[in-house]
Parts: sequence; structure tokens; C-alpha cells
Amino acid sequence: MKPFKEFTIPFVGLKLGKHHFDYQIDKAFFELFEYDDFNDVNVEAKLVFDKKSTFLELYFDISGIVNVDCDLTNEPYDQGVEGDFKLVVKFGDEYNDEFEDILIVSHGEYEINVAQYIYELIILSVPAKRVHPGVEDGTLDSDMLKKLEELSPKGSTEKDETSEETDPRWNILKKLLTDK
Repeated sequence: MKPFKEFTIPFVGLKLGKHHFDYQIDKAFFELFEYDDFNDVNVEAKLVFDKKSTFLELYFDISGIVNVDCDLTNEPYDQGVEGDFKLVVKFGDEYNDEFEDILIVSHGEYEINVAQYIYELIILSVPAKRVHPGVEDGTLDSDMLKKLEELSPKGSTEKDETSEETDPRWNILKKLLTDK
């Protein structure tokens, strides 16, 4: 049995026009891709499949929650994800997926699997830097956060005379800005 069978759309049997597909994405979906950065996943993916006479248009729309670990404190939290993506599927002599939003499949194809596109859309919808909302508003009480504050470099109260002095070469360069 194919693991992504439910994400395969046999478009040959579909009539021309729009068709709607809904998918509920959970952690098991990401385990099939061997991706383990998410603690839990609850995302709804909606697909509008528009079949035209010479090409296909796919409109992906996702919304939901993924549970991830904070990059600063390693505390798990729910991160909201939303995103959309449009894919155009054209028919050609050979398969080509070099373009971001255009897929070329051979003329003999009769189905398309959308699992990879849903996977990528969810991954790209998560922020690159994942910060717990409690860190941003100061409400998170975490041992890790206390240790980070304790170890963070503080502004020195004793200033060295050398740190206040400016290198005289900079003064000459600053003159160039004002001598116009």
C-alpha cells in the first residue's frame, strides 16, 4: 500500500471545472517524510483543483497549529500556521519540476500526488526563528530563560579610557562626508 495514496488525485476521470479536496494533516503525515521537528500537528489543507482542457491549476490553502519547541528556551508551544500556494500543471514531453510554481508532467500521466506540496507549504509557513509567545511578552517563567539572562553579557560599569577614545583615522574619514 502506498503511504500517500489519499493525496493522489486521478485527474483523468474528473470533469472540466473546479473540484475541492480537504485533508486533515497530523503528526503521522510528517513521520512519513521522516520529519520530526514538530511535536504535534493539527493542520487543515484545502485544495481547489481546477481542471482546464490543456492544463491544471491547483490552489492550496492551509491553516492550523503545529506544536514546536522554542529556539531560546526549548519550551514547547503552539505555533499558528497559515499559507497558500498556486501550482500550474502543464503537459509536456517529459517530467520537469525545476520551476517553483509550474510542474510539467508527461502527456501519458493520469494522476498527480499533492503530498509533497502540502508538506513544503506547512514547513515554509512556520517562522524560521521560533520564539515562545511568553518570551516575547515576558510572561514565561522558565529555568532556561533565567539561566540565559544570568549568563548574558551585561554592560560594563567601568569604562576603559581606550573604549571612549576614537581612533583619529575615523575623524579624517568623517571629514570626507562633510567636505562635499
